[in-house]
Amino acid sequence: MKQYASLLLLSPLTSARELGDTPDNVLSRLEIHIPQKLFRQDGYEHREALFGFPPYGGSIAQMVYYADSDLCGDTIDTRKGYPIRPLDDTKKMEPWPTPFILMLDRGGCTFVQKVRNAQKSGAAGVIVADNVCLCNVGDECTSSDESHTCQTGEPIMADDGSGSDVTIPAFLMYKQDADLVKAHLKSNEPVQMEMTWNLPSPDDRVEYDLWTVPTDKVSREFQSKFMDAAKALSDHAYFTPHMYVYDGIKSKCRASDGSETCYNLCTNHGRYCATDPDNNLDQGISGADVVIESLRRICIWKHYGEDDGVGIPYWTYVNEFVERCDTPDFYNNEDCLIDVYKQSKIDGGMIEQCMKDSGGTTNDGTNSILEEQLELQTEMGVVILPTAFVNQSAIRGKLTFENMFKAICAGYLESTEPLICTKCAFCPEQHACVVDGQCLGQTSKTAMAPAKKKGVNSGIFVVTILLIIGSFAVAGLVYHRRTQESMREQVKGILAEYMPLEGDDGEIGMSTDFARKGGETMIG
Repeated sequence: MKQYASLLLLSPLTSARELGDTPDNVLSRLEIHIPQKLFRQDGYEHREALFGFPPYGGSIAQMVYYADSDLCGDTIDTRKGYPIRPLDDTKKMEPWPTPFILMLDRGGCTFVQKVRNAQKSGAAGVIVADNVCLCNVGDECTSSDESHTCQTGEPIMADDGSGSDVTIPAFLMYKQDADLVKAHLKSNEPVQMEMTWNLPSPDDRVEYDLWTVPTDKVSREFQSKFMDAAKALSDHAYFTPHMYVYDGIKSKCRASDGSETCYNLCTNHGRYCATDPDNNLDQGISGADVVIESLRRICIWKHYGEDDGVGIPYWTYVNEFVERCDTPDFYNNEDCLIDVYKQSKIDGGMIEQCMKDSGGTTNDGTNSILEEQLELQTEMGVVILPTAFVNQSAIRGKLTFENMFKAICAGYLESTEPLICTKCAFCPEQHACVVDGQCLGQTSKTAMAPAKKKGVNSGIFVVTILLIIGSFAVAGLVYHRRTQESMREQVKGILAEYMPLEGDDGEIGMSTDFARKGGETMIG
């Protein structure tokens, strides 16, 4: 039963991936500036990778090199590919000159592995050339083999679960367009591409969303820290949390006669489901427990965050719950929940009533709040958890405080961003800056501005200098008198027992040694 239920819950996610139904609302562009004949006014169609760290509000414009490889192997040959470069002193072709955008072929391994290898080679960005034509382009695309197979939609460049170390961005370019670029590069002609990321900037308030589940470990650190940012952004930003639940009917967890087929993974007689967090259907936290907690958190938000979009009691509850109740023994424990409500200053009775009024979780009927979450996750195309949005645009890469805060600050209409963004968006320690209200690293926009000069009273300056000089003179005189007699006796001993002074045979490291060695850093 356990294995069967788990397989059933995979079906909605698998179908979404196969259909290519993903939120590509980020206003990214892929343009070619050189050569002019490949320039397109509206840019090139593409897919964005769901991993890596795009420079939101910025761009990468570099020369392109075709690896002539799928870049799946352990060894990366940076001396092959196109355009052909001059030979170096070893009679080998020069490596791809950094910085560059690397084009490589799809297939052979996961997108993450390809982009990771490209990152190791020094690439600033990656263009993956698709190897399968779209069915709707007809003769514009030529199949790579004699099978003439085609795909109804471009695949999602999803994270394979190991992409947290990938920092460079990547696009998937459609085959009919990628073939043109590869042909040009193979003719040893230069190509310059620009990868650009913009977020919709409608006004002076940014809206941001987070899709997760109560048992998601990836988003816990983010949520524990981002309450500080939500507080600092105040009414300049509006936050909305969402809870991902599986449609039990589509997952066939509810039989035609109304009976449940997915054991304890669902509520409402198989309508709303979640995966078992500890993979043990007989004990521990159940999928139904996760659905109930998801409903509870949405109710908390509706009563304690929906009005102002900040929701400090909501953030507090989430963090207190993780600290106090996130164990199999206390997950759905009434006493533990009462304690968390108290710590978060939340009216528990009101929340429980909200859960009941929406349809509850035990009745053989629908729940209005959970139905709303199902509709929204389909509308927004959420297939990966956790997923964050800024101004309805999906944020790529690992969910971190820094990545999300910078994306929010890039989402304001020009010159309307709040002061906390000006101070902290470019600070090396963003979270500390948000908490302290200043960037101690001195690289924020305000910190980089020249400081105002302050005058010093000339009389005070002169007196201070005289006092310092006088102090040194007195100290020097006392020291001289105390040591004069001692020095006379020591001189006699030195002259009588003189021995040559020998230098230190040990090698003394110079501060310039690193510079002399060229500061070489090995990649990979």
